[in-house]
Parts: sequence; structure tokens; C-alpha cells
Amino acid sequence: MSDKRKNIEFIDESQERRELKKAGTLKGLLAGSLLTKEKVVRQLPFILFLTGLAFIYIGNRYHAEKLVRENSRLQDEVRELRARALSTSAELMHLSKQSEVLHLLKEKNMGLRESVTPPRKIVVEEKE
Repeated sequence: MSDKRKNIEFIDESQERRELKKAGTLKGLLAGSLLTKEKVVRQLPFILFLTGLAFIYIGNRYHAEKLVRENSRLQDEVRELRARALSTSAELMHLSKQSEVLHLLKEKNMGLRESVTPPRKIVVEEKE
């Protein structure tokens, strides 16, 4: 038993290389031996930092895509409302013509007639 201990203390380089190769494979990753290596443990804060940056980057991309879709939807809505405002304005201009107003009054039999005298301006003088 003491011979085995002595052999364990002095591991030859070929066995160490085999262990390193074994740790670098997928099997080593799944077994966890790769994650326990000193080099990986020292780099763990940097790896966690990069992982955090990746999450932030992905979240930022989703947020930007959401904003682009919202912007597109709002632009479509503005175009639709602008077209509706133009058509309403044109209809109002058509209905407010003197001839159209007379036509509507005759159509609804309201008993109103067109004034034949022109309008006059009323001037009020101020008292001191």
C-alpha cells in the first residue's frame, strides 16, 4: 500500500497528458473534470461576465425588434388617420358650400330661405 502512495505522489508526465486530453473532451466536460481545472476556475469570473453580456445583448436585440414592430404599426396607423382626416375635411368642405347647404335645407323641408340682402357690418362706437 505504501508503494501505491509513492507512485501517486510522482505521476509521470505521460499519465498527466492523458488526463489533460481526457479532461478536454466531451466526456471530460460531462464528467466535470474540465470544470475543476485550475485554469478554468481562474477564468470563471470572466466567463460569467461574458455570459452576462450575452444575455444583455440578446435582451437588447429582442427589445429593439419589439420597438421596430411598434414603430411600424404606429406609422401605419398615422397614415390611416391622415387619410381619414383628409377625406373628412374634403367632405366637410363639400357640405359647407352655399349650394349644398341650400340643397340640404330644401331636402329636409326646414322652411328656411336664402337671404337676398347682403350682410352688413355692425360698428359699435365706444363711449368714453
